Amino acid sequence: MQKPVTGLSKAGLERFLLCARRAAGLKGTVNLLVTSSAEVRLLNRQFRGKNKETDVLSFPADSQRTISMTAPGALRLAGEIAISAEVAKQSAALRGHSAADEVKILALHGILHLAGFDHERDNGQMERRERRLRTALRLPAGLIERNTSGSNTGSDTGLKTRLPTRASSSTQRGKARRKS
Repeated sequence: MQKPVTGLSKAGLERFLLCARRAAGLKGTVNLLVTSSAEVRLLNRQFRGKNKETDVLSFPADSQRTISMTAPGALRLAGEIAISAEVAKQSAALRGHSAADEVKILALHGILHLAGFDHERDNGQMERRERRLRTALRLPAGLIERNTSGSNTGSDTGLKTRLPTRASSSTQRGKARRKS
């Protein structure tokens, strides 16, 4: 974690990631970066061509490259997730839960994208899965559920889109519409 989040230790976050990966059925490891909004904005611009702040980006691993770089017997890399600590703190304050819980919500959302889910195209399958996992992991309302229920704050950080390119973001894409 490059940016500290109150109530969230590196060891605690690693335990959560392990539980969330297992619950989601994601094979392989996940690298998680909790960093500044400026860094996430830079990644968003570099990989998505969007010069906007966002809450979370997901980067599925390139399986051919990953396989060649992975030691025999080691878990392969499933992907990487970048989370803005500042946006997570703001969202948590607006929604009345801890910043630590918000980082976990964003991490779970990213893990589901790495597992192949895409709420823009799957007729609610990711939303249902996220809701079940969020409940099992004892987390407050997830990203998709917040947008579906109309509790979005109007920021550009409410949806996460799995892109055919290297990065996914919770930022809306092109003509995608927010659910209301």
